[in-house]
Amino acid sequence: MLAAAAAPAAQMAAPWREAPEFVGLFAPVDARANAYRAYVADVDLDGALRVIATDPALSRTPGAWAPQPVLPLDVFGQAGRYDRSRLARLYGGRRPHVARGARVADGRPIETWTLISPYPDPDLQRLETGTLLLVLRRP
Repeated sequence: MLAAAAAPAAQMAAPWREAPEFVGLFAPVDARANAYRAYVADVDLDGALRVIATDPALSRTPGAWAPQPVLPLDVFGQAGRYDRSRLARLYGGRRPHVARGARVADGRPIETWTLISPYPDPDLQRLETGTLLLVLRRP
């Protein structure tokens, strides 16, 4: 599973691989970007959720980790460098399915996770069928 401070992909139970190009696209462009990490896996959202479900640090609050269709611009926010109109055209009428939740330590959140499927490639040219995981490390 992901470790709180540094999350080497080798420690993860699913075939996650680090994808820093997504941090540059979707994270804020200021110093806050250092708190973000991104990973991708070739498994769909349900498969990714099954894998992470074994992590004892996951918050089990009601509604956490429940996949929902969300408008693309609501998923990726307004803080990143990505081309919003290009992303909207890429998804067209589709909505990515998104699951959100937190990892906790000593009863407090240490990371917030957003899992997105399908997700755009870094050039916003096509949708990938796997899952993108965006991790925000909390101070």
